[in-house]
Amino acid sequence: MESQPTRKRRLGEPKPRPVNMADRVYAELKDQIFNFSLLPGDRFSENEVAERMDVSRTPVRDALYRLQQEGYVEVYFRSGWQVRPFDFAYFEDLYDLRIVLEEAAVRRLCDGLQQGAELEQLKQTWLVAEAERLADGQLVSRLDEQFHCLLVAAAGNREMAAVHQSVSERIRIIRRLDFTQGPRIAATYSEHGAILGAVLKRRSEEALRLLKSHIEASKAEVRKITLHMLHAARERSQRQDESSIAPPITRIPTITSA
Repeated sequence: MESQPTRKRRLGEPKPRPVNMADRVYAELKDQIFNFSLLPGDRFSENEVAERMDVSRTPVRDALYRLQQEGYVEVYFRSGWQVRPFDFAYFEDLYDLRIVLEEAAVRRLCDGLQQGAELEQLKQTWLVAEAERLADGQLVSRLDEQFHCLLVAAAGNREMAAVHQSVSERIRIIRRLDFTQGPRIAATYSEHGAILGAVLKRRSEEALRLLKSHIEASKAEVRKITLHMLHAARERSQRQDESSIAPPITRIPTITSA
């Protein structure tokens, strides 16, 4: 079989972007934290991660420092790294801050101070016929976060939107779990549609009531699912440790309740 000729890069065509090892390690570690393959309290070294992912320590260290900045891991200079212990009080505080920011944005929108183009985008996504609703939990999870971020952005305060975006990124690890259940996906479409309808009609009190109820329901569901998944993951981990002579990761059960 003849070999295929190497395609020459055209004048002005950008060079293919090389795979960034730190980005790959970061994405894999974050995914393992999100799906509880790495449990809250797990300790590990840079060498263990490098060996497991077949990379050098440099991209591992870069990825871990990035995850540390985002609040997912902690560094112990004498004993390596640890997945941040799961603190429900921390997430409760973030949810409370999120409610304050979104309520302020809704009041601003309903008072007529600002109604940006973002609301039109939200209408096209959420005010759709039932047959047009998406069923992919991961996609709906991203659209849910976008709904709340665009709602705040539409109010026109960039600093408020930046703080809200930061909060959204920090609660993403548990918030996405709300969309592992089919009924919650359907409920999210209905609840978002009702909130958006009230905002568009400038019915401030109704919009605020619907918004707070929606966030509180999501928070309660996420807490329940998180506890269940953590329990299941820990049982699975214990079974694996019992059948392994030398488990590679130190498991330290740590959950802090509110």
